[in-house]
Amino acid sequence: MPTKVRIALDAMGGDHGPSVVIPGAALSLQRHPDAEFIIVGDRARIEPLLAGYPELRKASRIAHTDVAIRMDDKPSQALRYGRWKSSMWLAIDAVKRNEADVAVSAGNTGALMAMAKFHLKTMARIERPAIAAIWPTLRGESVVLDLGASIGADTQHLIDMAVMGGAMARILLHIDRPTVGLLNIGVEEVKGLDEVRAAGQWLREHALPHLEYVGFVEGDDIGKGTVDVVVTEGFAGNIALKTAEGTARQIGGYLKAAMSRSLLARIGYLFARGAFRALAEKVDPRRSNGGVFLGLNGVVIKSHGGTDGEGFAAAVDIGYEMVRYELLAKISQMLVHQNHDTAARPAAGAVS
Repeated sequence: MPTKVRIALDAMGGDHGPSVVIPGAALSLQRHPDAEFIIVGDRARIEPLLAGYPELRKASRIAHTDVAIRMDDKPSQALRYGRWKSSMWLAIDAVKRNEADVAVSAGNTGALMAMAKFHLKTMARIERPAIAAIWPTLRGESVVLDLGASIGADTQHLIDMAVMGGAMARILLHIDRPTVGLLNIGVEEVKGLDEVRAAGQWLREHALPHLEYVGFVEGDDIGKGTVDVVVTEGFAGNIALKTAEGTARQIGGYLKAAMSRSLLARIGYLFARGAFRALAEKVDPRRSNGGVFLGLNGVVIKSHGGTDGEGFAAAVDIGYEMVRYELLAKISQMLVHQNHDTAARPAAGAVS
């Protein structure tokens, strides 16, 4: 376990750049005083902001670059002009060179994934990374993946995601043997795509020691918290995420309109504002901000591009915990159990 957690920050990424990254890092440092930061970006923009946070200044060094990846760049464009010199690349490079334990960026998701996969490579026998995040539920929180790293998934990729999501749940949710479900159009074993059914069959038959596979789950099970880890391919996962975020905003708009509709409603709000405050905190997207790129030879965290300082701090906090509680070692340990018998690995889409 490292004595210090070294965090590389892409200070130029996201919609607001250093004006969010610096306050966010300062908030996270208050919660994790054993953290150290490499702040990558334009020194002329970073230093005036750092002056307002003396504790962060003492715990940080600046790696200067004035090259930033744009939010609308295609991954191929970002790799062409941003390799070796952009703030995003240099933050990842700090992890590659073991100068940092984790990289955090609010920048372009596609570019970040492309650069991280190109530079860090995937772990042994992991073909594709996945984006995993914490999802608020009626029972507490769950890990959901993939939220958009890649479209489609074969049987082995679904199994790998179950293993990686289980490792993340062990760290963040503090569960020794998290429950895992595969997202499907029904809970019956005869339903769904061949790849999903084959993955479910393999997980059921092999009973991996660090997770408990419970079967298929449906879309409404995500919010219920039926399982600790929900596994799906990136297309469905991203739609589910955006739908949930939109629904939360929609309900918030309904409540705001209802509470201001009449004098009696406004008076009622005064009596219930504590409950409404608790509800707002529960569904606040900043609390669960921070997607983890799983399956790489290094830890990379993606923050929402439009978040504020509190939200960016949450992403930094997740990165800190992934390092402090040794995510990569836990994934490797679980993959050893999965892959101890090469012959047991399923053929893509095979259902017996």
